[in-house]
Amino acid sequence: QVQLVESGGGLVQAGGSLRLSCTAPISIFRYAAMGWYRQAPGKQRELVATETAGGTINYTDSVKGRFTISRDNDKNTIYLQMNSLKPEDTGVYYCKAVWYTDYWGTGTQVTVSS
Repeated sequence: QVQLVESGGGLVQAGGSLRLSCTAPISIFRYAAMGWYRQAPGKQRELVATETAGGTINYTDSVKGRFTISRDNDKNTIYLQMNSLKPEDTGVYYCKAVWYTDYWGTGTQVTVSS
């Protein structure tokens, strides 16, 4: 069973920063497209940022210029650096790996207070 291990969520004031981490098994990490998604209360899960194994990066418009996704291939880990956080960034953040199928982490809570 493939496990994605997330960490780094928490409570922060508006304007603050957090960094999320997600570690995946090396067997899929080196080939997988990795990404972060979030789900706010009462809303559907949405894409935040993705990075392919080849380094192509995509962000949803609302986080461009504030969030940065990056991969550390030596540690089989992706990161999401979140700066200038806003209350509307609040939600459960999920890590996803795509390699033949989708693998999801269990999620980490991010709460931004106003």
